[in-house]
Amino acid sequence: MRGGSRLRRLGSRIRRRLGASIRPAPSLPGPTGAGGQRLQPAGGASLWRLLEPYIPTDHARQVSATYYVERLMSAAPAPLKVLDLGCGRGDSVDLFRGFQPDVDWVGADIADSQEVLQRRRSDARFVTYDGQALPFADGSFDLVYSRQVLEHVQEPVGHLREIARVLRSGGVLIGSTSQLEPYHSMSYWNFTPFGFVALTQRAGLEVRELRPGIDGVTLPLRTYFGRPAGFNLWWSEESPLNQLIDDWGRLTGRRAALVNLRKLELCGQFAFYVVKGTA
Repeated sequence: MRGGSRLRRLGSRIRRRLGASIRPAPSLPGPTGAGGQRLQPAGGASLWRLLEPYIPTDHARQVSATYYVERLMSAAPAPLKVLDLGCGRGDSVDLFRGFQPDVDWVGADIADSQEVLQRRRSDARFVTYDGQALPFADGSFDLVYSRQVLEHVQEPVGHLREIARVLRSGGVLIGSTSQLEPYHSMSYWNFTPFGFVALTQRAGLEVRELRPGIDGVTLPLRTYFGRPAGFNLWWSEESPLNQLIDDWGRLTGRRAALVNLRKLELCGQFAFYVVKGTA
């Protein structure tokens, strides 16, 4: 049986078992007191108040790291000097060249990465480094691309500081990382969106946007079922829990920002757009 069909059947069984009791939490921004004022949660600031500056209001679609590649490489002027940090097989060079044929693309990774060992191409510049100090001068790049890399780095703050160092002033870091994803390919960490913001700030970077990726129920089930091909469609289409959240948003009239917040709270992966501030 295809993994996608299994997941749909499992979802149907859960809904039948719990019936009308399946309802999302009623309010995202936080409860209100007498007169309509917001009440501070007992454990501190609500997730809404912590993440509101970084949550987009234009749409609440599920995205991947390539969302920001398309957005930035389609802009004028497009970034000319690009580092794919944790490039693996080097496939992203085709993506960037598709938007900007003369882009100066460099791929960097550690020597024993499982994905590097699968690399067969030689039509781009590839650099091997020790996983700590990047072999580039300060301010070398307009853009650093980091797709599902940060969760594999033993010292994420040091890693982000190296990214900040090799970015020019005003340069950008785009990519994605894991929040609710099972172990994979020597992964060390999962990051909440709030935790990611805190790490980037410690590294001297500024988060501009966070967007939800595939949901955090589908990813563990994909692992449980042995990663069947039936799950692959949910990398590019709204995954099942995200579909339920979209339904909730429509039924309750929630705006895009609040739907994004709910998806970020429960996502398996999320995409980010980060900037190195100007001095």
